[in-house]
Amino acid sequence: MKSAYELAVERAGVKPVQKISEEQKKKIEEIEAIYKSKKAEAELSAQNRTMKVGGNIEEINRIKEDKVVELASINSKMEREKEKVRQN
Repeated sequence: MKSAYELAVERAGVKPVQKISEEQKKKIEEIEAIYKSKKAEAELSAQNRTMKVGGNIEEINRIKEDKVVELASINSKMEREKEKVRQN
């Protein structure tokens, strides 16, 4: 007999929540700290490049677009690494 939770999860088509160990939590926290610094580096780099181009609006917009792409890439990599930890 399935519980109401199991039935709801099954209907929603979602994986049930899995418990993670303290070691996994620590590894995930380390990953988040590493990627937080990578995001800050990307922000600072974009800021510095923006200051160097002066008032060139087209170049500023390109830098902003590049920053968005870079931050999305960083987030994607972080989530993949965290998922690897959760799977182990």
